[in-house]
Amino acid sequence: MNRLIALLIALLAAPAVSQSSAQGFDHSHATWDALVKKHVVLVQGGKASQLRYAEFAKDRTALKAYLDSLSAVNQAEFKAWNKPQQIAFLINAYNAFTVEKVLTRYPNLKSIRDFGSVFGNPWKDKFFKLFGQDAFLDQIEHETLRKPGVYDEPRVHFAVNCASVGCPMLREEAYVADRLELQLDQQTARFLSDRSRNRYSAGNARLEVSEIFRWFKEDWSSGYRGYDGSGAPVTSREQFFARHARLLTDNPEHQKIVAEGKAPIAHLDYDWSLNDVRK
Repeated sequence: MNRLIALLIALLAAPAVSQSSAQGFDHSHATWDALVKKHVVLVQGGKASQLRYAEFAKDRTALKAYLDSLSAVNQAEFKAWNKPQQIAFLINAYNAFTVEKVLTRYPNLKSIRDFGSVFGNPWKDKFFKLFGQDAFLDQIEHETLRKPGVYDEPRVHFAVNCASVGCPMLREEAYVADRLELQLDQQTARFLSDRSRNRYSAGNARLEVSEIFRWFKEDWSSGYRGYDGSGAPVTSREQFFARHARLLTDNPEHQKIVAEGKAPIAHLDYDWSLNDVRK
């Protein structure tokens, strides 16, 4: 009798398990999409953004549910996805876990670097699970997204957000595979046309750009073609800037200087202030 009851329980449970497995991961990232649409505020004509952390904290339950869905993905499942799905997943994971990290101490911090550079380091602290292991933010960005020969997609630097004013903006929607190329292109245009972060300085006769282009200089030397392998390869920062000269300055003469790779490059100070909505 006990064996019969056990068999009936197993049969009743089986359909639910199968249905859950069949559903798989939500590649629309609907929960994260709803959260950022609700709490991201566009500024500077849409070239930058701020985040309502105080309001986001009220949706912590929804955020944690999304984070749990990310952590539930195993390595085999991830590897079975196409590259756009993988990149979108990793970018959204980085951004969502960064928000969670900030919320653990909000409002008692003015910068994400307040966590510390050794103990509590926000980028090296293993504060979440990913692919069945303890994970950290640098692992997503530097060991996975930037790993040479895997994606070779430097535009991810305009998509991952370090919760700082100097960082490329937190996008007001989730990244999704079927629109990833368009989204990365738009993030590139937004960041390069933001004169507080990137510009041609007529007074100094030079191109003044974000520290990102110094920290990750080699990422623009890998023959980048876009995640789908299309387009002419880009093999240097200068070539990347030349391709986007019109975003960096409105002056045709200066555009020509940048497009010909003749503009000396300088790097602007990075603003590590929290990208919180300022009241």
